[in-house]
Amino acid sequence: MKKILTILTLFVLYTQIQAQTSINIITREEATEKIMTAKAQKKLTFQQIADAVGKDEVWVASAMLGQNTMTADEAKKACTSLGLGQDVELALQVYATRGTTQEMPPTDPLVYRFYEIVMIYGPTLKAVIQEEFGEGIMSAINFSMKVDRVPHPEGDRVKVTMEGKFLDYKKW
Repeated sequence: MKKILTILTLFVLYTQIQAQTSINIITREEATEKIMTAKAQKKLTFQQIADAVGKDEVWVASAMLGQNTMTADEAKKACTSLGLGQDVELALQVYATRGTTQEMPPTDPLVYRFYEIVMIYGPTLKAVIQEEFGEGIMSAINFSMKVDRVPHPEGDRVKVTMEGKFLDYKKW
C-alpha cells in the first residue's frame, strides 16, 4: 500500500511539474539511457562525472543507473558535465526504486560472480561478522563501496571494499 501511495505521489508531482513548465518528464530508465549515451559520446568516465558532482565514483554510477537519488545540485552538476537537460536532472531526483533493474539470478557474467560469491561465502561472512560484532546485520543504507585496481604479476586484480554500519537486532 505504501508503495502505491509513493507512486501516486510521484505521479501527482510529475503532473504538477509538467503543467507548470515545458520540461518533458521522463522515467529513470529513460534518463539512464540518455546518460549512458551522453557518457559514451563525450568519452567520460564515472570518475570524471563524480569529480564534477563532488561524490564517490561508485555512488554516482549507481545514481546514474537508477539505484540512488541525487539532490538538485548533484543532478545539475552531473547533467552539466554530460550536456543533458532538465528532464534528466528531474529524473535523477526522483526517489529510486532500488533492486528492480536486475533479474535474479543475474545473467550478466560479472554481476553473476558477485551473486555466486554471496551464495558461497554468505554463510561465512555472516558467521565472521556476527562473531566479531554480535547478532545483527551490515547496513546497506549507511554504506559505502569502493572499486580499485590492484597490480599483480599474474594480471591485475579487482579490489571491492564494502563498508556498512553494523546494526544489532533490537530486543523488546
